[in-house]
Amino acid sequence: FAGLADVSISEDIPVEGEITVPVGSHSPDEDYSTLDEPVRDTIMRDLKAVGKKFVHVMYPKKSSALLRDWDLWGPLVLCVSLALMLQGGSADSKDDGGPQFAEVFVIIWFGAVVITLNSKLLGGTISFFQSLCVLGYCVLPLTVAMLVCRLVLLAGSGTVSFIIRLIVVIAMFAWSTLASTAFLADSQPPNRKALVVYPIFLFYFVISWMILTFTPQ
Repeated sequence: FAGLADVSISEDIPVEGEITVPVGSHSPDEDYSTLDEPVRDTIMRDLKAVGKKFVHVMYPKKSSALLRDWDLWGPLVLCVSLALMLQGGSADSKDDGGPQFAEVFVIIWFGAVVITLNSKLLGGTISFFQSLCVLGYCVLPLTVAMLVCRLVLLAGSGTVSFIIRLIVVIAMFAWSTLASTAFLADSQPPNRKALVVYPIFLFYFVISWMILTFTPQ
């Protein structure tokens, strides 16, 4: 810029124009709050968010979709649905099988909490509720497996029925495990991923075993 040192501006030349800092126009949307929107819009927005997370689970890939906007509505619906379908098995008491619902509910949520605590203790970078969200949403394939098994059991409970249920449960167990690890693996230290994946494997294995061994009363 040495050549610019000799350049001067004559005092006779007027300087025109304005020097202003551009400020974005104030949009009325900035004052819009979710507290002011209709209840219907709020419910539809939440349902769409839950549906998108279900799609991410059914087509698992490394993504932050389940971690960015976490919620527990989907896991709660899946847990209740699975517990209701497992209720009424031959292992129930003489009553209506109420304790079985509580057992399934506690196993799913207690198992998810234990895996989350294990992940945090091993140096995981995601929050407690983000991990619960991923583990809960990844129960979706096993819930589908339970629905298919109940439909198969309506046709009979022979050897062919067991083989079909075994194939379905194994496939959905693998799907749940791979989906959860695809979302959670990157949040763990590279040398400790196996210590995180193993409890996840056991968690979904226990649920899969309950589905496979279920027989209606």
